[in-house]
Amino acid sequence: MNVPIFDAQNRLSALVSEVERGVEVIITRRGVAVAKLVPVGPTFYRDKARRAADGLRQASRGTTLGGIAIKNLVNEGRS
Repeated sequence: MNVPIFDAQNRLSALVSEVERGVEVIITRRGVAVAKLVPVGPTFYRDKARRAADGLRQASRGTTLGGIAIKNLVNEGRS
């Protein structure tokens, strides 16, 4: 949806409601796109991801593949 900047100033609440429903709103000035309102995506939490990776590493310590090479498993998955 394209909206001139003057209309966007007067209808901000309505435009935000549209964005909440998933509509992308392009704000234009003299017919040229200058901004885009989009729904906020999920936030990436680096610390949480790091803790999860550390937990996975710790849980896998001492685990072996019983002599099977990882390359063989990868190749088997590709067939």
